[in-house]
Amino acid sequence: MTKNTDSRNPKILRTRRLTVLSSIAVLGLAAIVGGPIAFHQLNVPELSSLAQAAETAVQPESTAQPAGFADLVARVKPAVISVRVKIDEPQPTASSDEDGSPAIPPGSPLEKFFHDFGSPNASSGHEVMIGEGSGFFISADGYAVTNNHVVDHAQSVEVTTSDGKSYQAKVVGTDPKTDLALIKVDGQDFPHVSFADQQPRVGDWVVAIGNPYGLGGTVTAGIVSAEGRDIGAGPYDDFIQIDAPINKGNSGGPAFDHNGNVIGVNTAILAPSGGSVGIGFDIPATTVKVVIAELKDTGYVTRGWLGIQEQPVTADIAAGLGVKQAKGSLVDEAEPGSPAAKAGVKPGDVITAVDGAAIKDPRELAQKIGGMAPGTSVTLSVLRNGEPKDLAVTLGTMPAERQAQADTGPGSSAAPSKEQNLGLLLAPADQVAGAGEKGVAVVAVDPDGMAAEHGLQAGDIILDVGGKAVSNPDDVRQDLAALRKDGKQAALMRVQSVDATRFVAVPLGHA
Repeated sequence: MTKNTDSRNPKILRTRRLTVLSSIAVLGLAAIVGGPIAFHQLNVPELSSLAQAAETAVQPESTAQPAGFADLVARVKPAVISVRVKIDEPQPTASSDEDGSPAIPPGSPLEKFFHDFGSPNASSGHEVMIGEGSGFFISADGYAVTNNHVVDHAQSVEVTTSDGKSYQAKVVGTDPKTDLALIKVDGQDFPHVSFADQQPRVGDWVVAIGNPYGLGGTVTAGIVSAEGRDIGAGPYDDFIQIDAPINKGNSGGPAFDHNGNVIGVNTAILAPSGGSVGIGFDIPATTVKVVIAELKDTGYVTRGWLGIQEQPVTADIAAGLGVKQAKGSLVDEAEPGSPAAKAGVKPGDVITAVDGAAIKDPRELAQKIGGMAPGTSVTLSVLRNGEPKDLAVTLGTMPAERQAQADTGPGSSAAPSKEQNLGLLLAPADQVAGAGEKGVAVVAVDPDGMAAEHGLQAGDIILDVGGKAVSNPDDVRQDLAALRKDGKQAALMRVQSVDATRFVAVPLGHA
């Protein structure tokens, strides 16, 4: 069975395959604007001169040709390629009896059919899937850039150039974290393009060329709408937003500036209706150049690694920490044996700078650390209990992707205790099945309470409150009372969930 595929989520689509169906209308307006004229003061020669001037002013409007991108497109389009991949994936089979026949109820009209003609599961259990995307040559010897999600798990890759020639390509290397891939076609003298040296400005013209719906060689134009966009695709999100229509099938295609240099690689669209609504996202050329160079050298990308779980500093968390500004990256956990743990980074620290460069949020920290080589020594500036502190860290190598740890929801075996003001039902974690040995388990949450409003859920484990470790509900109550007595507006709790540890700032009610 053959079908076309595309990666997507409800709002952000990876643009492996789609096209442009809209049309563009060009409107021209010409007007002569003048003030009131006292004709009794004008003689015939003056009227004749005025008429000639008006004719001269109007004429250029009627003969001038509108500026376009034809010359630019003619120069760069030969370097843009269509990318077609074949993926052979195992498919789940329907439920069946032990003898391999489908689980059909006895007496069903289908029972005799399957007995005579065989089970619908009598297939190989595999499905051939065809995906289509875009790419572009960056060298005369056949190196080309595309998206990781275009060639991910591909058994074969075929590229087609603008003149209709097809070539087999091999995948040199991929980087899922930035959704980039480098492929190679054997040959010489391929037309190719260069990356822009500078980040484009918001409002600059941009031309996108790609392979929407497998049509190949489609050109659209627009402007750079925004920069530094985070769409939740990964820790290194720093996308350029453009309004040049890009669709499924444009994935991996280039976006050019008015000089014909690549400013970004098309990778995703905002698509509430399934197609382009004029909001597309490009990986910046500054990122692409670094990643592609490393893929060409080694086939993979190595990044510096701190080894922390982190979260943004919200206004509520800043109040709970007693800091003035909601900036920086709050450390939820330093992984045992990680570079951060060895350097003395602790939960509750707020990382405010790296080597003196201010850090706005966890995304900026991830980008800065990820852009450094393993083994690099850096200085982390942190706030600990409101006091500034510098820590020297030698970065490690980011490990391979780790599976999220599965956990089962706790079943209470102890009499829970209520924390009335926050709407929590609590019990010692070591007395709740599956909750572990440390902390206080949240057995139930009042859906209308303050804790639920700020993200606490049944099954969470409260590890500490206001920087103090807790082991039973009385510890939680006493620490909350102390915070209220000290005039704190919020209680900062370190909470362990199924897949992560985080801080939750819950506003304190009156005792």
